[in-house]
Amino acid sequence: MEHFPSEISETQLYGVSELMDLLHIDVETDVVDGRPERDDALCSKNVLRKQRHWERQLAAKKIKRKEEKQRRKLNREQESGACTDHPQVTKRVMKAITKERLVEAQSTGLKLCIDLSMTDCMSDKEISRLAGQLRRLYGSNKKATRPFHLHLTDLREDSRLYKECIRMNDGFLNYMVEITEESCLDLFPPETVVYLTPDAEEALETVDADKVYVLGGLVDESIQKKLSLNRARELSVHTARLPIDEYMVKKNNVKNFHSKILAVNQVFDILLTFSETGSWIQALQTWFPLGKGYVVSSNDSPPLHASSQMHQEN
Repeated sequence: MEHFPSEISETQLYGVSELMDLLHIDVETDVVDGRPERDDALCSKNVLRKQRHWERQLAAKKIKRKEEKQRRKLNREQESGACTDHPQVTKRVMKAITKERLVEAQSTGLKLCIDLSMTDCMSDKEISRLAGQLRRLYGSNKKATRPFHLHLTDLREDSRLYKECIRMNDGFLNYMVEITEESCLDLFPPETVVYLTPDAEEALETVDADKVYVLGGLVDESIQKKLSLNRARELSVHTARLPIDEYMVKKNNVKNFHSKILAVNQVFDILLTFSETGSWIQALQTWFPLGKGYVVSSNDSPPLHASSQMHQEN
């Protein structure tokens, strides 16, 4: 057998050993610079992302707790009649308070219907005016400390008024009111219904939480006289009028104009104020339009007080 010189074999062995060392270094470098480090980086990013998400949730919960505290405080102050001038209260808090009260009114609030069965006799202009009055009426109810449970009865989806309300009143379909094609008698027993009409003989002295009050959905310049009174007679329900004659007197004016016919939202504002104060004088003095030619009498007669403040306390 032929043998290589020993020195050549040693050199070759040394080269192979050096090459293996170099390969070993490269492999270690790949391991250090490769996937393990990338996995660590991805892991760190995930941890950081989760931490930021947790911090955002924590901050949102803190804001929510603060707003809830503000809402409860404002509710307590308004219930007790304290000053509610709080510029720091956010719009979201006020919106939450309003929604909470309207929801509560649907179970415990005074029931009031707007009878919209008489719109067929109205012109398009009068329909538009009525739609605007319904918007203002709902706005007053939203601002009330103790709002009414409102029902828009005899309102058909194919009617001019329904379409005009959608056109004119933003968010009409989201109003927190009961909208129905049924009449007030389909919803409530006739003995509980009190139809408010300016042509009624009896004045409304007080209000009862067990009653259902109905306002005729007419504009204040309806061309037909006693239309709401005839509607009440058709339903065979009790009628009443606002106590204008009992608390107000005619005022001399250049036009010699006097009228007791009010828009539906004006009647509602008077009822709403009476429910909160128990005083017809204050309610009429605040909301009866001066242009109608009447002023509250200067006679010192005691106001008629609301029974149970128009609300059930239980």
